[in-house]
Amino acid sequence: MLPAPSPAGVRLADVLPSQILATRGAQNPLGLPRARRTVLVVVDGLGVANLNARAGHARTLVAGPRKGIVSGFPTTTAAALTSLYTGTAPGTHGIVGYDALVPGVGVRNQLRDWGRDMDPETWQRSAPLLADVPSVVVNEARYADSGFTRATLRGARYVAARSIDDRVDAAIEATHAGDGIVSCYVPDLDRIGHDRGWQSDAWIDALERLDGAVARLVDRVPAGTGILVTADHGMVDVPEHRHVVVPPSLLEGVAHVAGEPRCLQLHRDPTWSGWASTVEAWRAALGDLAWIATRDELVASGWLGVVDDAVLPRIGDLVVAMRGTGALYLREDDPARGMVGQHGSLTPEELRVPLVRLGAYAAS
Repeated sequence: MLPAPSPAGVRLADVLPSQILATRGAQNPLGLPRARRTVLVVVDGLGVANLNARAGHARTLVAGPRKGIVSGFPTTTAAALTSLYTGTAPGTHGIVGYDALVPGVGVRNQLRDWGRDMDPETWQRSAPLLADVPSVVVNEARYADSGFTRATLRGARYVAARSIDDRVDAAIEATHAGDGIVSCYVPDLDRIGHDRGWQSDAWIDALERLDGAVARLVDRVPAGTGILVTADHGMVDVPEHRHVVVPPSLLEGVAHVAGEPRCLQLHRDPTWSGWASTVEAWRAALGDLAWIATRDELVASGWLGVVDDAVLPRIGDLVVAMRGTGALYLREDDPARGMVGQHGSLTPEELRVPLVRLGAYAAS
């Protein structure tokens, strides 16, 4: 059985709609005061648990409440950032995993494999919020014209900058150029976490650089600028002894495997008549190591929001979300076994992300 979604409280999908409403002086889910200029700093891979465990290295980021908000499920960048920038859940916007099934085509990566089979203006099904307001997106040059950028951020002016400091400086400059929303993306901690783990010295160094850059942002933006810092998901370090290599017997009747190691999505072969046995075999094999749900159970749980009929085929017939610090691999030599830090599942470490209010938002 899946854990119950939080019945109340702010979610990641509420953040940007609240900022937009606040620029107009309107009521909003976050209760933000009016601020005609606002900055949204999005830190990839920074969970509340990660931040609290390294609070001594991030005095600016831990100055306020530390409980955070719920990102959403699955806790993967493609789904979470789309929820953030559209204000909708995966069941509506249709980005339901890191890898997901394109019906009739096959499994495609939802960050990289945009093209004919994943048209940015139709595969992602919700309207990007930044298209309707004066907005600037600050990110690395490599993403300027990517399919994912066009799917989720089209309409905003794109500013390319290389390092954490460069991106924050570009965000500061953008706030001095006029009113509106500036979104500044920080992928550095997620990359280091995947490569070396979030408990590594390199990750701590990146957190310190980020904290110093955010402190400079607060000092240098025009008076009255609202600032929010949040993240797409948290991260857990997966030790090698928690690697689970899936035996071939569990893949009988499975036509496609999507998702990622912390949360597999299995699509059945429609010619396979023993699917119920496959489901029970997974449950028997993993027991308390994972939350295991059929597509119907996942949809009924509410974790994906209201699921549109067009999105249903993209979701696995069976979803296997790891508890604790384990991960699933299809073969011994799976290259994903080289990643230390991972995410995608339903643990609090992955689900809860910071919401830091600074500048004109500090007292809200």
